[in-house]
Amino acid sequence: MMQLPSTKPSRSVFVLAGEVSGDLHAAGVIRTLLDARPEVRVFGVGGRKLQELGAELLYTTDQMSIMGFVEVLRHALFLRKVIADLKRAIVREKPAVALLIDYPGMNLHLASFLQRQGIPVIYYISPQVWAWKERRVEKIRAFVDRLLVIFDFEVGFYRNHGIDAEFVGNPVVEELADLRFPSREQFLKDAGIDPSKRVVGLLPGSRKQEIEKIFPEMLGAARRLQETGNVAFLLGKAPHIDWSLYEQLIKESGVNPVVRPAYEVMHFSDLVLVTSGTATLESLCFGVPMIVLYRTGQLNYMIGKRLVRLNNIALANIVAKGLYARDQLVPELIQERANAEEISRMASKILEDDALASSMRKGLQEARSRLSADSPSQHVAKVILEFL
Repeated sequence: MMQLPSTKPSRSVFVLAGEVSGDLHAAGVIRTLLDARPEVRVFGVGGRKLQELGAELLYTTDQMSIMGFVEVLRHALFLRKVIADLKRAIVREKPAVALLIDYPGMNLHLASFLQRQGIPVIYYISPQVWAWKERRVEKIRAFVDRLLVIFDFEVGFYRNHGIDAEFVGNPVVEELADLRFPSREQFLKDAGIDPSKRVVGLLPGSRKQEIEKIFPEMLGAARRLQETGNVAFLLGKAPHIDWSLYEQLIKESGVNPVVRPAYEVMHFSDLVLVTSGTATLESLCFGVPMIVLYRTGQLNYMIGKRLVRLNNIALANIVAKGLYARDQLVPELIQERANAEEISRMASKILEDDALASSMRKGLQEARSRLSADSPSQHVAKVILEFL
């Protein structure tokens, strides 16, 4: 257990983690904080992980899982109500400090309000302003007291904008460090998979919208692979998504994937088909070859294409930038290219070319070393305690 000072009286901490990955990362920090100061009260927005730690949630990640410009506009009234309710709670509770996790649209708005209330703001997992909406840097400079980043290259980016950012290490590395798995032989036996088969993992995302748009194409690709090769499939189901959403799509596909926790899917697969997001970073840490997929509504895509300044969207490729001469360590299939035929063609190429798969694994392992195995949860908890 971390030994931290606990001489000051109990205070409350406001947390806003609007996504499943943010809830996971926030929970690591809050667990460490409560080990040192169990009397601290935590309230705000989060998911199951924070709730299990006793945080009082005004709204949950299930309610806040809104992705895309058009969807945000459709839910504008709801989001305004959320912000108004959170502001009232902040004024009523007067927390000693606020911990904001990613989720920049709402978090940067609330950072301004928190500062006006005299409440220090710790921003953990910076908005990806190096990719798009660089003007948000001005809000970070104005409203954030401590900026804690998870990629080392972000320190230089913010320094160039006059902001002192602290690299604390990547929480994904920390969260995976203590995982233990059975042998491959035992896993395949328990899953009922013939050990002679190549294993392809399906990771369609943690949001309902992602699953609806991308999972059918994954399954279509799986059906093609199933017809032409000796392949078995694993499905990493998001625990907060109702099974009925997957079930109907699976029935229509003719593919019968074995459902397992996402980390087991990454660990035991020869290749994963993964929706762009945190899962690509997790897959990188497992060193598993991957094809990164992304599909959204056409209007969302057209707007995003005008705003995003990066050549690659996959975190695995962004982290690996500069390690290799080629633009992409792992292939990205975006929008129209994220279709069953193209996915299956690319998957067959990787599964049939051992040298290509081996090169990809090596590159992912080298990229992983850039993430640092430091203990970000302890670092962030210590920063919170400075304000408590």
